[in-house]
Amino acid sequence: MNKIKKYLSTEKPLKGLMAVEWVVTAYLVLTTIVILFCYTDAVNPVAMLTGRARVVATTAALWFIYRLWPCRMTRFLRIAAQMALLSWWYPDTYEINRMFPNLDHVFAEWEQSLFGFQPALLFHEAMPGSIFSELMDLGYASYYPMIFLVVLFYFVARYDEFHNAAFVVLGSFFLYYVIFIFVPVVGPTFYYHAVGIDQISNGIFPDLGTYFNNHQECLPSPGDTDGVFYRFVESAKEAGERPTAAFPSSHVGCSTVLMLLAWHSKKRWLVWTLMPFYVLLCFSTVYIQAHYAIDAFAGLATGVVFYFMLYALSKRVCK
Repeated sequence: MNKIKKYLSTEKPLKGLMAVEWVVTAYLVLTTIVILFCYTDAVNPVAMLTGRARVVATTAALWFIYRLWPCRMTRFLRIAAQMALLSWWYPDTYEINRMFPNLDHVFAEWEQSLFGFQPALLFHEAMPGSIFSELMDLGYASYYPMIFLVVLFYFVARYDEFHNAAFVVLGSFFLYYVIFIFVPVVGPTFYYHAVGIDQISNGIFPDLGTYFNNHQECLPSPGDTDGVFYRFVESAKEAGERPTAAFPSSHVGCSTVLMLLAWHSKKRWLVWTLMPFYVLLCFSTVYIQAHYAIDAFAGLATGVVFYFMLYALSKRVCK
């Protein structure tokens, strides 16, 4: 009972927006400017602007509730709402970057130059077993549970740094979203499908221009089609996947941020609990053809940079 009271007891209220809400506001303003500037080229500009208005209304409503009852739980709800909206912001990047010429031919050529082949094309062929493919799908499916576990851990066990941790996670996502808008790369599952596996196998990578403005078809994920986690990943793809967000891999980048937050907590059980899923996730991004290998390496590098940059900033802006 005392623990419940701790979360519901009144605290000294924050006067303005929280740092995580300012991050969302900055991204909202930036993308609104892009939408208005490209209004005639956008496919769904009214829906996009209306969606942003709903985000503003949701943020304002939760701020009002917090002001009426300032406590840990209502503060958590303010942050949790912005985290939940990430699933809405993700396909929104496609609505913007679909207006720009696709760059997959450039990245596929870089991949070929670096490795002499396409890792996303051959990885699953080298390891076709059902157990291995299920492990890969398990890793990919663990992405959002990892986010939930780390953020919840900081709320429950390290409340004094909860806002900082949420700021780092949310800030990392939106930095990736900005990159996704202005670097339109769709990844192997979409590009290979559009070009044809035969051409990819022969090292032919044509420039598709704005092809993905009107096409969202992708390859089925490789692996055991009867597997539990395979079906989970395929269902998630059907529900929310779009030809967007391939470079860098935000799955690798944000999970790297989560691992660094786990390490920062000094709770080694948390690190070792997450580690197997993190390793599987990093490899799975290429195995299921969601990303080129260079996307995964770039995600690792940017994840480290974003973590240290945003955590240093969080010490100044989070209260």
